[in-house]
Amino acid sequence: MKAFLRPYLLFSLLLAFVLYALYSQFGPRIVHPFTVYTFGFFFLLTLLTYWITAKLVRANVENFMVAYFGSMVARLLLSLTLVLVYLFTGGGHEGNGRWAFLGSFFLLYFLFAGFEVWSVLSNLRPFSKPGENP
Repeated sequence: MKAFLRPYLLFSLLLAFVLYALYSQFGPRIVHPFTVYTFGFFFLLTLLTYWITAKLVRANVENFMVAYFGSMVARLLLSLTLVLVYLFTGGGHEGNGRWAFLGSFFLLYFLFAGFEVWSVLSNLRPFSKPGENP
């Protein structure tokens, strides 16, 4: 868990700093006001999916693929729910703000998903079968 948590917190702090700098420079035209909540959503979602994956893998190492892809499906469905809630609660009537929200949403989605993929790929060695490591 520590091998994931330290780089994840560093990544999140760096990303929060970049978002703050963009917001202070360009304002809500580029960074939607809900981006802070979207950032928090993805921060907690990534922690939750990592925790579920780690718990399932600890129970049985053979569950790695099922746990990882299950967490990706959960991430996708919960993210889709967030966008639908935003659009159905009036976010679709904001004009240009809608595009700023969707841009921020997809940027954060792919950054957090990319970090999770990088984290998994960098830690795959313990999950490989004995005798396959060079």
